[in-house]
Amino acid sequence: MRIPVLFFCLFFSTLFVRAETRRPNVIVIMADDLGYGDISCQGASTYETPNIDRLAAEGLRFTSGYCTASTCTPTRYSFLTGTYAFRTKGTGIAPPSAPAIILPGTATLPGMLKEAGYRTAVIGKWHLGLGGPDGPDWNGEITPGPLEIGFDHCFLLPTTNDRVPQVYLQDRRVLNLDPSDPIRVYREKPSEDHPTGITHRDTLKMDWTHGHNNTIHNGISRIGFYTGGEKARFRDEDLADEWVKRSIAWIEAAAGEPFFLFFASHDPHVPRMPHERFQGTTPHGFRSDSIAQLDWCVGELMGTLDRLDLAENTFVVFCSDNGPVMDDGYADGALEKVGDHRAGGPFKGGKYSVFEGGTRTPFITRWKGTITPGVSEEVVATIDLFASLASLTGTKLQPGAAPDSADVLDALLGDSVAKGRSELVQQDNGSSGNFGFRAGKWKLVRHDKGKARNMIVESELANTDVPKFQLFDVEADPGETVDLIERNPELAVKLKKRLEEIIGSGIK
Repeated sequence: MRIPVLFFCLFFSTLFVRAETRRPNVIVIMADDLGYGDISCQGASTYETPNIDRLAAEGLRFTSGYCTASTCTPTRYSFLTGTYAFRTKGTGIAPPSAPAIILPGTATLPGMLKEAGYRTAVIGKWHLGLGGPDGPDWNGEITPGPLEIGFDHCFLLPTTNDRVPQVYLQDRRVLNLDPSDPIRVYREKPSEDHPTGITHRDTLKMDWTHGHNNTIHNGISRIGFYTGGEKARFRDEDLADEWVKRSIAWIEAAAGEPFFLFFASHDPHVPRMPHERFQGTTPHGFRSDSIAQLDWCVGELMGTLDRLDLAENTFVVFCSDNGPVMDDGYADGALEKVGDHRAGGPFKGGKYSVFEGGTRTPFITRWKGTITPGVSEEVVATIDLFASLASLTGTKLQPGAAPDSADVLDALLGDSVAKGRSELVQQDNGSSGNFGFRAGKWKLVRHDKGKARNMIVESELANTDVPKFQLFDVEADPGETVDLIERNPELAVKLKKRLEEIIGSGIK
């Protein structure tokens, strides 16, 4: 009996040898403001997301998949550094012309994979700042940036598309920039006659509702002011097409060796202006039309892997940078046309919120032939991809690198006995003092100022009075409807103490 037992042990251990020998390609597709319930395999019933659904059907769909912040810049920072964003000042939503937030010398996910022999690229939305302390030199070489922190190539929207300027960054320079028409970015209105969403509101093709009323480009007013760079400016409707085209070309060129692509979609973030072929194809206005466009992007990328015979050698992660929001500054009909659609699924809150809907988002892994399709309840997060991919590639992390990233590789690959992370801190944008802390089935919610934003996605973004601390059993009560803090005082004290330890420490 010893020989068969040994044989089967070797067989199954070989089945789970994944890092050192195979080194699969890695593609991380990160949506922007996509809620748990925004895809049809997780409850969306008024429109379909067939390509994302196919990804889930061929892979592992996580019901407790998280990002670590309910806004974009801090989640992206944590994803690339394996560090909770609240540990670093200046990681809130980056303004136009913000300097680089992740500095050269920082241990990063692309840097680690590059060390492991991967070609690395980021294509899509950046929003992590560029350039030195004074910000980017839009008319010269822009450094530091993605190429200084581990990426071999980048093709980017430098900030986020409701902020200026509307240009592409290719590696270290603005694409198609005419030197005789330099870009100028301003904090204040550059001249009295400069057109803005306030002075020229009647010319807009998409009106603003709050805050997005400065410089106009392509009939849409933005946050911030800029002039020049007319030949370099893009059309909002073409963003997704351009990124897909560039991604496919890069995959084709990189296919001869292991590669890592971070495809950072802008959909369905505002301003929601999908290509004309998607406009009007769904019931909820441009927001759900943008989700249809996102789904198309996923299909194009997965189709490329199939065409190049790379699907069985590519580990794909689909996720979102934070939860959903309806009216986020533009009158695009999302709030008025929401109907019965629940973007956050069964969860309370969305973007800007530390309730579950702010950070529990779509999370899917697929590696055809290695991951057995199914559904997992294990807790995993985008911040964990750093340590997990280091494990996958057999790369030893530098001392102090990725201090908050947990190696949950076995859970990501669907090992039936693997466990996800046992604790997770969730934050909102910056230094508000709002945190969620999940430990097992329990969730402690902390609002230092007693105010919560975007508690109900399908309403206005109003601040709501809440207790400083609340406690929920998110397994029995995923909607966080019953506060159990008075019934569990000792547990509440324990979780408060543990949360404070994590926030105050430099390690997890």
